[in-house]
Amino acid sequence: MNARAVWAIYQHEMMRAIRTVGQSLISPVITTSLYFVVFGTAIGSRIQMVEGVDYAAFIVPGLIMLTILTQAVTNAAFGIFFPKFVGSVYELLSAPVSFLEIVIGFVGAAATKSLVIGLVILGTSTFFVDLHIAHPVLMVVILVVTCIVFALFGFIIGIWAKNFEQLQLVPLLIITPLVFLGGSFYSISMLPPLWQKVTLFNPVVYLISTFRWSFFGEADVNLALSAAMIALFTAICLSIIWWMFRTGYRLRD
Repeated sequence: MNARAVWAIYQHEMMRAIRTVGQSLISPVITTSLYFVVFGTAIGSRIQMVEGVDYAAFIVPGLIMLTILTQAVTNAAFGIFFPKFVGSVYELLSAPVSFLEIVIGFVGAAATKSLVIGLVILGTSTFFVDLHIAHPVLMVVILVVTCIVFALFGFIIGIWAKNFEQLQLVPLLIITPLVFLGGSFYSISMLPPLWQKVTLFNPVVYLISTFRWSFFGEADVNLALSAAMIALFTAICLSIIWWMFRTGYRLRD
């Protein structure tokens, strides 16, 4: 393992986030705070309780997931897209650095940035709701796993995209709807039976369900099934990335 190369890529990506701290950190926190005001206060005053949990507290895991999924995908996608855009990716590919070390550097940085934002939003939520976390250690573990998994997905998008329009297309048209339809603001048990079955094809459902379980000890989906689906999604992402580097798909002319 070329640790120095991994650290150089990781440090470069982290410095880019520090230079754009307003866009990287402040903007997601302000947006999430507005969600708390609108959904937690305005709508929460009418819905009251969901599965025995105050609605304002119930939406906290979903809001954190909404932000970190979007940020993990966007950060990882932009991270690998820019070297492609300016042509420096060829220097990276010709250097004595394996594809695994490149992935660890870019995905590790994107996951770290998303994790920091998720923890900041979690701290921000305590200003709006009285929050008690049932399984704090597992909550952090699930948070880290989620950041890594969707950073891998974002890395794939960054390699696939040919231009900035395609780069923004997937997060806007796929990730955000999947999160909204994955039970961010409601329990999927509140849906009609047909739509409950349809939502099981959404991988985000398993992440949000498991993450919400770490907060309240209640999950929409069996935990073993959720763990298996998350592992499957991770394996698919890793396989696609391995194939992209092996074939040079949109990495080499």
